[in-house]
Amino acid sequence: MGRPADRHGPDARCGPTRADRRHAGRGPPEKAAVSLFVKICGVTRHDAVEAAVEAGADAIGFNFHPPSPRFLSPQRATALAGPVPGHVQRVAVMLRPQQAEWDEVLEGFRPDSLQADADCLAELRLPEDVGRLPVYRDHERFDTGNFSIEIPCLFESAVSGKGRPPSWERAALLARRARVMLAGGLDPENVGEAVRRVRPWGVDVSSGVESSAGVKDPRQVRAFIRAAREADLA
Repeated sequence: MGRPADRHGPDARCGPTRADRRHAGRGPPEKAAVSLFVKICGVTRHDAVEAAVEAGADAIGFNFHPPSPRFLSPQRATALAGPVPGHVQRVAVMLRPQQAEWDEVLEGFRPDSLQADADCLAELRLPEDVGRLPVYRDHERFDTGNFSIEIPCLFESAVSGKGRPPSWERAALLARRARVMLAGGLDPENVGEAVRRVRPWGVDVSSGVESSAGVKDPRQVRAFIRAAREADLA
C-alpha cells in the first residue's frame, strides 16, 4: 500500500496553519523524520500536555463539546495550550457545532485546526489560517472515490470518546485512498497492531490513555506514542 513519503510538510497538516508560518526559516523539528502523525485528544491538565509534547506528539486536541468529560472553556484551553511549541498542532475538537458555537470558541481560543463531523465542517466559515480535520464515522456511507490523498481526515466509530473501535478493515481500505487518522478504541496495548494492520497516516487517542474519564495518565500517553512509533518503524 502506498503511503505519503513526507507527512509533516505543510500539505500534510490539517490545512495550512499558523504553526507552519511561525517556524518558517527555522528548519523542521527533529521528529519530522518520523512518518506517523500522532494526536493526543481531550487533554484537561497540564501534566498531560507536557507528557504529549515531551513524547513527541504531533497534535493535541482541546475538546469544546459540552457533554464530554473533557470539555474545556476557551479560556481554559488557552491556558493549557500556552506551553505547546509551535510545531505541535493545537486542534479544536467539536462534534457538530453551529456557526455561533464555533465563533464563540474562536473568541477565546485560536487553534491551528478545527475537527468536526465532515458534513457539518463543510458548512462552517473558518479563518483562512485555521485548517480543517473532517471526521468520517464507521456507520456512515460515503464514496471513497471522493477522498484525496492530499487531505487528512479522521475515521472513527459512531460515538466519539467512548473507546469504541471502528472497523479496521474498512479503515485500511480508506487508508489506501486518503490520509486517514485512525481513532476509537486505541490504547498503548493495541495501537501497534492497529498501525500494522491499517497503515494509517496517523492515530488519535483519548479515553485509551486515561486513568479516569477526562483525566489523562502521563505514563499511558508516553506509552501510546512510543508503541505507535515503534510499530510504524517496524
